[in-house]
Amino acid sequence: MKEKLISPINGYLMILVILVMVLVIITGISTRMPSLIIPGVVLFLFFLKGMVMVYPNGSKVMTLFGAYHGTIRKDGLFWTNPFYYRQSISLRARNFDSERVKVNDKHGNPILISVILVWKVEDTYKAAFEVDIYESFVRVQTDAAVRKLASMFSYDNFDDDQTEITLRSGVQEVNDELERELTERLAIAGITVMEARVGYLAYAPEIANAMLKRQQAEAVIAARFKIVEGAVSMVEMALKDLVDKEIVEFDPDKKASMISNLMVILCSDREATPVVNTGTLHQ
Repeated sequence: MKEKLISPINGYLMILVILVMVLVIITGISTRMPSLIIPGVVLFLFFLKGMVMVYPNGSKVMTLFGAYHGTIRKDGLFWTNPFYYRQSISLRARNFDSERVKVNDKHGNPILISVILVWKVEDTYKAAFEVDIYESFVRVQTDAAVRKLASMFSYDNFDDDQTEITLRSGVQEVNDELERELTERLAIAGITVMEARVGYLAYAPEIANAMLKRQQAEAVIAARFKIVEGAVSMVEMALKDLVDKEIVEFDPDKKASMISNLMVILCSDREATPVVNTGTLHQ
């Protein structure tokens, strides 16, 4: 089964009927006629019990002696069968920020992760009868989806040349996979996932220091690589200009010495201290 809509009676019309019952009761009391008082009170309570109010973006699920009869989605004041059992289900969009849970990524590294989920009820029948408590169902299934997501991806690449999607670098792909997983899990409860994304991501405290050192080492290596690459280009350009302009002629030993000195100066992390040679280049 799925949700079906019902059209209840306008509640404002029934207010007039209730007022008529009040007049009947007052008349019976004033004339001391029990034949008017007793039926008037019974009908007053009967009509009053059937009044139901639905707020905007709200709904009322109606059941009669355990059987589902329909859902009211229109907002306003209505009158329904007084014997209906009414369950209120909000149709508003809701925001759920999960707790930070410790899980293992694809390579077994412990990480802390949480997700932000925006969802709303789409099918009130499924939300009311397919699961026990649909709010609790959302929390449990979100936790399960997060654990599955973490096991599918690694936190980060150990090599910059790798093209593998990771939790840190592939934000859009990871969020799309999380949304797809949650959509499948929550469909049984008639819930639509409007947005799902990773809200917090970090290594667990026990390995955070080690991973920080690795990231710092990678940064130093990358910086050194750029420095050496630039220094080689500058040395090559300097030697070419000196030879092309016939400023000096280099034999293999002189060229090697000049390259060594230039590379030391350009790649050093401290300023070089010049040494003035007062003799010849061969001394």
